[in-house]
Amino acid sequence: MRIADVSPASPEAQQLIRELNDANVALYPGAAIDAVDLSEFPSAGGYFVIAKVADEAVGCGGFRRVNDQFAEMKRLFVRENVRRRGIARQIVRHLEAEIRRRGYQAIVLEAGRDDTAAIALYEAEGYAPIRAFRGDAGRPGARCFSKDA
Repeated sequence: MRIADVSPASPEAQQLIRELNDANVALYPGAAIDAVDLSEFPSAGGYFVIAKVADEAVGCGGFRRVNDQFAEMKRLFVRENVRRRGIARQIVRHLEAEIRRRGYQAIVLEAGRDDTAAIALYEAEGYAPIRAFRGDAGRPGARCFSKDA
C-alpha cells in the first residue's frame, strides 16, 4: 500500500469523497454532510492523501488547520471491499506524522455516533472523547475526539 498527498479536487480523491458522502447518507439519512470546501482546503493549511493498493485508490483522509495549535482530521474513508486490512490505521498514522511535522500540538476530529468502526479505530489509536468543537457543537450525532500530536 502507498499513501500519496494529492489535491482533494483530483479525480481519484473526488471519487472517494463521493463514496464517503454516499456511505454517510446511508448511515445518517436526512443528516447534513460535513463536507470539506475543496476550493478553500489547500489555502486553509489543509493536507489530503489517498491510499493506493496496486495503483487503485482505495482510501483517503486529510486534515486542516484549526488554529496554530490544533489540526482537525477530516474525511477518513476506506472502500468497503478493502476494509479490515489496516489501511485506515495507516492513513491516520500518516496524517498524524504530517501534523507533528507541521508543529501542531493536538489533533481533533469528529465521528458520527453510529460509525462504530471509526470510533473503535480512533480510540485504539489513543484518541479521547472531548466536548463538541467548532461546527459540531450542538449536532446531536457528533462524537468528538482529541489526541496530543
